[in-house]
Amino acid sequence: MTGPEATPSFRLAYVPGVTPTKWVRIWNERLPGIPLTLVQVPAAEAQGLLRAGEADAGFLRLPVDGADLSAIPLYTETTVVVIPKDHLIAAVEEVSVAELADEIVLHPLDDSLDWERLPGRPAVERPATTADAVELVAAGIGVLVVPQSLARLHHRKDLTYRTLTDAPESRIALSWPQEKTTDRVEDFIGIVRGRTVNSSRGRAGAAPASPQKAKDKPKRASGTGAGKGSRGGAGGSGGARGAKSAKGARGAAPKRGKPRRRP
Repeated sequence: MTGPEATPSFRLAYVPGVTPTKWVRIWNERLPGIPLTLVQVPAAEAQGLLRAGEADAGFLRLPVDGADLSAIPLYTETTVVVIPKDHLIAAVEEVSVAELADEIVLHPLDDSLDWERLPGRPAVERPATTADAVELVAAGIGVLVVPQSLARLHHRKDLTYRTLTDAPESRIALSWPQEKTTDRVEDFIGIVRGRTVNSSRGRAGAAPASPQKAKDKPKRASGTGAGKGSRGGAGGSGGARGAKSAKGARGAAPKRGKPRRRP
């Protein structure tokens, strides 16, 4: 971990489909004096952006190439197939990759899924981006397989999507340069992992515990200790007899007995 930050802000990169709103809100609540700047970056350029020092940390899709970037996997996305609303697949809730065998499946150059073998039939040309591929789906050219977040990002009224049960999945991770694990990066890791502001590892706003707190707490007197100061002498019931004697010495009223008859 390095010393104080060289810049007054924290730069957070994120790839399309990731919504960092919740974490940004918590950052602003805990660290209002350090502005957080969002940097949107194409998925293929995210790792290079971090290595170039143009962001302090970023949400990207795994895998991460090389050991110079640290990564904390966060969640796995559902894979879906994007289709026109009047497509036959729209009549079911989910489909398998085998059911796409007769479909033209568009494979954009920025595809984020790790395919061993592409499903369906290939298009004549690969679209440059996912956004371009969505336009082709709307034109009836083919279908598109993407993480669900991208299907939502490029939502159109004339398109819908269905779950693809046995397709590769995309995993989202928080990543940063390993040699630049700064205090601010640690703060953001704590936020993403759900640590509270008072967590011992959630640095921001955490007050150090006082080691004298336990010593200042008064000790409770034990029954044995009370017996030592009484006249009851030794024995398990000495303390109790001593307490009664002390009570009588303070003028406690004696118990009333049964009145005697005069002869």
